[in-house]
Amino acid sequence: MAGNILEIRDLRKNFGAYQALKGVSLDVAQGEFIALVGPSGCGKTTLLKHIAGFEEPNSGSIAIDGQQMLGVPAAARPTSMVFQKLALFPHMTVADNIGFPLKLRKVDAATIAKRVMAMIELMQLKPEYLSRFPRQLSGGEQQRVALARSMISEPKLLLLDEPLSALDVKLKKVLQAELKRLHRSVGVTFVHVTHDLEEAIMLADRICVMRAGEILQMGGPNDIYYRPADSFVAGFIGDTNLIPVEIAENNASGAMLRAPGLHATDPRVPAGFVAADLGTGPALLMVRPELMSPLVPGESADFSIEVTITEVFCKGGTVQFRSIMADGAPVIFELPGASRQPADIGDKVRLGWPKRDIYVFREKVAA
Repeated sequence: MAGNILEIRDLRKNFGAYQALKGVSLDVAQGEFIALVGPSGCGKTTLLKHIAGFEEPNSGSIAIDGQQMLGVPAAARPTSMVFQKLALFPHMTVADNIGFPLKLRKVDAATIAKRVMAMIELMQLKPEYLSRFPRQLSGGEQQRVALARSMISEPKLLLLDEPLSALDVKLKKVLQAELKRLHRSVGVTFVHVTHDLEEAIMLADRICVMRAGEILQMGGPNDIYYRPADSFVAGFIGDTNLIPVEIAENNASGAMLRAPGLHATDPRVPAGFVAADLGTGPALLMVRPELMSPLVPGESADFSIEVTITEVFCKGGTVQFRSIMADGAPVIFELPGASRQPADIGDKVRLGWPKRDIYVFREKVAA
């Protein structure tokens, strides 16, 4: 990846008194796969529509490949968009649907036919599908046709607005792998809006977490998951445990923690596992459910807590245990699936985890 293909600066959009975007700034590198995530109404689809040219901001700027896009209509932008509702033309064959963007540009028929065949091969569709109509295809095949149509004009940015959300779980998994393969093979920059957090973590090079028209955090999936900016990001990206602690002291070597019910062989946490903006006082210790494990009598761990199991959920490959500490604070932990459960409802369990698996940060109240 070399240079930025997309540069957004201080983008603001109001719909009456409602502020949909509050000064959003974002850089996307050439060839990146970016996922925009956040709760409904956070502004992610509004941001995508501004990039596509379907909305004009009240202020701010958008540049694609170094060219300012404000005032440039959607049809003239080097972008293509795949919508949740695929909007395939029902009266057109697959070949005509895929070739339609080139026909609008008055490309000659022979070139269109050649490019359509190339798209069919790229999307791993059968050549005999070219003469069929969308209603004669499965949902997954229709999705591939929509992707082919969006790619045939060779956009610099492919914008995806939850294109897989209406598919069943098994088909969605197949097409997620196809999206990853497609991105890797064509090298086009993808900006993908999704409500599926697992999908974002699987597919994206970087994830942009939004809330109330602002970007809370931008980073790689591992950073977002294990080093969240605040409690909202931590709780939004997957299940997590946030244990209130007190920072007794904090310096360049690390922080000293203390909390009722939290047992530590050494309560000092190295600086790399503590947020840079954290001082002394109240904070949150985060540990993901899959990083906790039950301890047998006599076994020690860097940190441990005692819990009582309140619910058990079998998830196939894993088993999730819901539990509470003595003060009623909830704790979730997950173990690999097994033919026999190691614990059941009502059991008391001591959970442990190493220092390397924690992150301590201030609880921020996002806008």
